[in-house]
Amino acid sequence: MQRIRVLSYNIQAGIDTQSYRGYVTHSWKHMLPHRDRERNLNRISGLLHDYDLVGLQEVDSGSLRTGFVDQTQYLAKRAGFPHWHKQVNRNLGKFAQHSNGLLSHFRPSLVTEHKLPGLPGRGAILCHFGRPDHGLLVCILHLALGRRARMRQLSYISELMAGYPYTIIMGDLNCGADSPEVTLLMDRLNLWEPTVQESTFPSWRPMKKIDHILVSRTLGIEKARVLNYLCSDHLPVSLDVLLPKELDMAA
Repeated sequence: MQRIRVLSYNIQAGIDTQSYRGYVTHSWKHMLPHRDRERNLNRISGLLHDYDLVGLQEVDSGSLRTGFVDQTQYLAKRAGFPHWHKQVNRNLGKFAQHSNGLLSHFRPSLVTEHKLPGLPGRGAILCHFGRPDHGLLVCILHLALGRRARMRQLSYISELMAGYPYTIIMGDLNCGADSPEVTLLMDRLNLWEPTVQESTFPSWRPMKKIDHILVSRTLGIEKARVLNYLCSDHLPVSLDVLLPKELDMAA
């Protein structure tokens, strides 16, 4: 079986919040550039370097607050990923470019972007690897804060991904694995989550599990864990996925 290392991380646009007080005292970092952001991105790139496939949430695609640096591209180049894709979900012009990001050592056969139901600003990246009929389908997404909106969004995602034998869904779902909306998704797509008991938010005192990697039961899993890596207000989630021999990522 082929092993690929997978990571999902909400990087909060490169801001390393380490207390609730920091949301107030460092709120200006969400609007203006600062030198600490680049240093923090470099720390994040050091983590990403060891993975094959990375899903990013709360990435900025180049605005005033980042010094007009496209963070997905920056991290891809810094960490040595030849393939990357960004999805801008909330475009505030030069002030902010709220995005999802994909980094990969494998060349995707197809990448599509999807706006999620509900208020504007939420989206998902669908990335196909290998043959369309028998490859791996990966979804990176960042869900809404409200339960009703999340239910609609995950119902939509379950329709998009229905029928694929090998799938991975990762991102900031803003709800727990035992929530009705995630339960609906897992039941419809026959998914499970290895790190279900480990909390990811807030990073300095994790109390909620809102960051997830869900995988098909047809895939093998090893080393599933939440990493104690304090570069954001979320902790990253990682796992090793074992792909069956007939699934060729390079096909």
